[in-house]
Amino acid sequence: MSSVSSPRVQAAQRSVATSAPAWGALLLRVGLAAMWISHALLKLLVFTLPGTAQYFESIGFAGVLVYPVFATEIIGGVAILLGVYARQVALALTPILVLATAVHWNNGWVHTSQGGGWEYPAFLIAISVVLWLIGDGAYALLRSRRFVPTK
Repeated sequence: MSSVSSPRVQAAQRSVATSAPAWGALLLRVGLAAMWISHALLKLLVFTLPGTAQYFESIGFAGVLVYPVFATEIIGGVAILLGVYARQVALALTPILVLATAVHWNNGWVHTSQGGGWEYPAFLIAISVVLWLIGDGAYALLRSRRFVPTK
């Protein structure tokens, strides 16, 4: 038997090698989308939107802001999941995470601290920026070259 692979095997190996980053970006995209969708649904189904509005007011934000935040989280999460301009949406959602980090800043680093620390939203900022940098990944429905980093 020859130690040289057939052209078909070589092509398959190249395909796997070149698709690994796309699969990694897909996994990152699905995880980030799950976080956005679950947090939106948490506001709706567990805390309720009026209850979340009261929380917003208790930390100095207008309660009415819960409605656009909820809509942005759910729509953005679904867009990221489906790969509809996922990298741009991930970047566009980072201001919500920056505010969440600021809100939790005085609670300390660990998110399990009373009131929740800022480690989790800060980590999600990093994940969002990474998705923006590496691209939409496999099975993205709509891609755009706008607002993407250049070489």
